[in-house]
Amino acid sequence: MRWGLVAVLAGLAAGPAWADSIDGAWCRTGARVVINGPSILTPGGAPLRGNYDRHGFSYVVPAGEPGAGATMEMRLLGEHEMQSRLGAGGAVEDWRRCGPETS
Repeated sequence: MRWGLVAVLAGLAAGPAWADSIDGAWCRTGARVVINGPSILTPGGAPLRGNYDRHGFSYVVPAGEPGAGATMEMRLLGEHEMQSRLGAGGAVEDWRRCGPETS
């Protein structure tokens, strides 16, 4: 009886596997970014390298994009939610994981 209880508790402790990294495609109205490790495809379509950690990403916005020269900071909030801020005093913007692309 005890071993059965131990097995059930161990199974509950393991829980489902959730994605817990900022990697992937992110969308908000009128914008899309794709993060893959230290690489990003910016909303303006520029491929760049930035500062990556599993739950965050930052990069200097390239010339020709809104906010050029400022640092864009992104932070993972949950499996499907991320926030960004352009520069220290910029407004916080909410992002969601993009759905499948359609053609």
